[in-house]
Amino acid sequence: MVKYILKRLAYILVALFVIVTATFFLMRIAPGSPFASEKSVPPEIQKALNEEYGLNNPWYIQYKDYLVSTAKFDFGESMKYKGRSTNDMISESFPISLTLGIEAMLLAVGFGILIGAASALYHNKWPDYLGTTFAVLGISVPSFILAGLLQYFVGLKWELLPIAGWNGFMYSILPAISIAIMDMGFVAKLTRSSMLEQNHSEYVKMARAKGIGKWTTLFKHSLRNALMPVVTYLGPLAAGVITGSFIIEQIFAIPGLGKYFVTSISNRDYTVIMGTTVFYSIILLFAVLLVDILYVIIDPRIKLKGAKK
Repeated sequence: MVKYILKRLAYILVALFVIVTATFFLMRIAPGSPFASEKSVPPEIQKALNEEYGLNNPWYIQYKDYLVSTAKFDFGESMKYKGRSTNDMISESFPISLTLGIEAMLLAVGFGILIGAASALYHNKWPDYLGTTFAVLGISVPSFILAGLLQYFVGLKWELLPIAGWNGFMYSILPAISIAIMDMGFVAKLTRSSMLEQNHSEYVKMARAKGIGKWTTLFKHSLRNALMPVVTYLGPLAAGVITGSFIIEQIFAIPGLGKYFVTSISNRDYTVIMGTTVFYSIILLFAVLLVDILYVIIDPRIKLKGAKK
């Protein structure tokens, strides 16, 4: 296990190097510069700003400096927010996106597994039809449309929950639901398909022949094996919801990391774009590593390639 983890950490470093390199050159080959669009700034000031941020240096000097600073987890000063560093923006806004993402992930995984398991247990009956319909609708309806509907009906018309802002748990319910519904549908479909396959296995038939109830057989026997496809989906799911949904954060006026990422693209704020991209990549890569380790915890029969036996 230790050998496998060390090997995967080496792969993560290589992947991060490729991501940092690709992000740097994509930003540099894009036309224009962060200060060229500022019509109110005189050319002399633009030139001084380019000099201050090292944009006048040769590309290989900029690339070397960026690799060194990224290796130190120093993503540099923002080119648009005076006196603000990318690290400060991440440390300030990421806890909000993390809180919202964890809440959305718990909703997606918890209710998705429950709906999928109930659909499989009552196959071709009304719970199955109801659960399948919910999963298909959840996957089909875009999150921003669902967010608008929730704001209108739950927030404005029924006045049950606040429609925007971030000031306590009540403000997180609607955006968390908006993020979770699509992933909930995916998890429900994965759980249902896997559970139906497990229900035809010999050990489940033996448990049912002994008179063990449906739900007891589910939790004691079939669910653990049925969760493997769901665990596979947890890596990108965790990275996606924990880093926050850019659109949802904009719709609900949530001061999460997505707000800075979206505005940095329109502002051509190189340092913020590259810093947040690398930060998201780190989360995704480590989420995938944790999923691979979870395989062994859930099913000890799985042997990690490269792990000590």
